Amino acid sequence: MEEQKEEQKEQKEEKEVKKEEKKEEKKEVKKEEKVSKKLEEIIKTVEELSVMELADLVKALEDKFGVSATPQVVASAGVAGGTEGEEGGEKKESVSVILQDAGQSKVQIIKAIKEIMGLGLKESKDLVDAAPKALKENIAVSEAEEIKKKLEEAGATVEIK
Repeated sequence: MEEQKEEQKEQKEEKEVKKEEKKEEKKEVKKEEKVSKKLEEIIKTVEELSVMELADLVKALEDKFGVSATPQVVASAGVAGGTEGEEGGEKKESVSVILQDAGQSKVQIIKAIKEIMGLGLKESKDLVDAAPKALKENIAVSEAEEIKKKLEEAGATVEIK
């Protein structure tokens, strides 16, 4: 009697596994239908590249087509007079935001970093615990100022370099 129950249970489990496999196959077929053969070959080739080769590929594509893979930030209206981003008459185009100290309100700072950087709670906490730590590098001055303002409101000590 128990053997029959075990066999039935095993059969049910096998059926469930087969159903899951069929679902996955259907998903794969749908994905494959959306992409042409030519693109499939390119994707397969890219999958086989190392990280360094991918970086070289991105650089080569940027040079070839005269584009940049980094997101562009639209500059807001300029501030009259000098700013922190100016040194010796030259204005810096990109800066880094560095979290110097989390201060007393770590929870608020973790929430702010989570929102600003789009990270999970653990990753945000790890960044705060690792202070002093660069949060974002090579970003526009206006974006850096916004991030600095948000973090200082939360109680952090932030530096822009």
